[in-house]
Amino acid sequence: MSDRRPHLLAAALLTVGALALTACQGNDPLPGDSAPQPSSSESPTQSESAVPALKLSSSIKKGASDVPVDHPVSVSAEGGSIDSVKVVSPAGALKGELAPDGSKWSATDRLEPGASYTMTTTAEKTDGSTVTRTAKFSTQALTLDEQTYPSVAPLGGETVGVGMPVIVTFDVPVTDKASFEKHMTVTAKPSQPGTWHWISSTEAHWRPKTYWKAGSDVHVDVDVNSVPAGNGIYGQESRQVNFHVGDAHIYRVNTQTDEMKVLSNGKLLRTIPITTGQQPAYTTRSGTKVIIEKFASKDMNSETVGITGADAYNIKGVQWAMRVTYSGEFIHAAPWSVAYQGSSNVSHGCTGMSTENAAWLFAMSRRGDVVEYTGTDKPMTLTNGYGDWNESFKQYQQGSALS
Repeated sequence: MSDRRPHLLAAALLTVGALALTACQGNDPLPGDSAPQPSSSESPTQSESAVPALKLSSSIKKGASDVPVDHPVSVSAEGGSIDSVKVVSPAGALKGELAPDGSKWSATDRLEPGASYTMTTTAEKTDGSTVTRTAKFSTQALTLDEQTYPSVAPLGGETVGVGMPVIVTFDVPVTDKASFEKHMTVTAKPSQPGTWHWISSTEAHWRPKTYWKAGSDVHVDVDVNSVPAGNGIYGQESRQVNFHVGDAHIYRVNTQTDEMKVLSNGKLLRTIPITTGQQPAYTTRSGTKVIIEKFASKDMNSETVGITGADAYNIKGVQWAMRVTYSGEFIHAAPWSVAYQGSSNVSHGCTGMSTENAAWLFAMSRRGDVVEYTGTDKPMTLTNGYGDWNESFKQYQQGSALS
C-alpha cells in the first residue's frame, strides 16, 4: 500500500475471450482456452474429438485496470486441471491455495493498491499435455487518506503485567468495524477467552475474561491489509505482534486505611503507607487501574490537569512516577507528605509514598500491572486510561462489533 508496508499482496488475472465483460466480472476465459476447430475440408479423428477442450477462467478480466484491492482473485479449470498459478508484481508474489483436484486456485493474500500484476497459469489437459496462459491487470491507486494504518500495543517482545489490554489504534477512522474485527485475532498460550471492545472508530481493545495468566505468551494478528474499513477506506498494512505476560502484580490501595498491599503471584510482599486525594476536592478514583507508563523523574504542573490558584503546584523531578489514569493520577514518591502517609489523604489525587518505597515499587513494576483502588465514591471509568477492567466481561463484550 504505502512505503510503510513490508509486503505486497497480489492479484489475479483475467483473460481474453469473445465475451464482452467489464473488469472484475467472474469466469472470464483466458486466451487460447478453446481447442482449435478443424477447417471445413478436414474432419476430426475419433481421438481428437475424444479430448475435451481445456477452459481456464479467472475472476479478473485480462487487461483490467482500477481493480478494487479487496477483489478476490481466483482461477478455475474445466476439461483439465491447474498445475500452478503465479500472480506477481514488482514487489513480490501473491500466495494462494490450489484445490486438491486442481479445479481451482484461490489467492489467500489480498491485492495492493496502484500495482501492476502478471498472472501466469500452467494447466494440464486430460491427454497429459500442458498449456500456459499469461495475463496482466492493475489495481486502483489509493491515497494515504484512503488507507488506515494500525498501531499495536504492547510492543513486540515486551513483557507486560496481567492487566494489560491489547490496544490497536488506526490513523484514519474505521466505520465498518465488523469487517475489520473479523480479521483481528488474539491467541494466548495457555488459551484464554476474551473479546474485542471498540473504544472509538480509531481504537479497539482486547482483554481476556479475567486477568492474564502469569507467564502467558500472546500472539496478536491484525490482518487488515486491503480490508475495507468503510467510506472508501482500506486497511494499509497487516501487523503481527508477540508479547509475554510476566508475574501477576496486583497492588491493592485502600484510601480509608491509607495502605497499599503489594502482591506478586498471590503472595503479599509489602504493605506500604500511602496518601491519596484530599476529599472532596481531589478525591482519588476507586476501581481497577493499570499502569500505563513509568518515569524515573517527571515534572508535575497542576495547570496541565486544570488546578490553578491557591492549590496550584509545579514540582520538578518527581521521582519514581507511574501513570494510572489519563486525567493525571500517578503513583510516585512524595517525601513532602511522609508525615501524613498511612493516616491522612492530602494529595491532589495521586498516590504518594516514601521515596524508598516508591523506588522499590517502581523497580518491580511494568506496564500492565494492576492497581485496585477502594474506599471512595468517585468511580474509575473505562476510557480514563486502561480502564478495561471496570466493566463486567458481559458488559465489555457488548463493545464488540460482532456481538
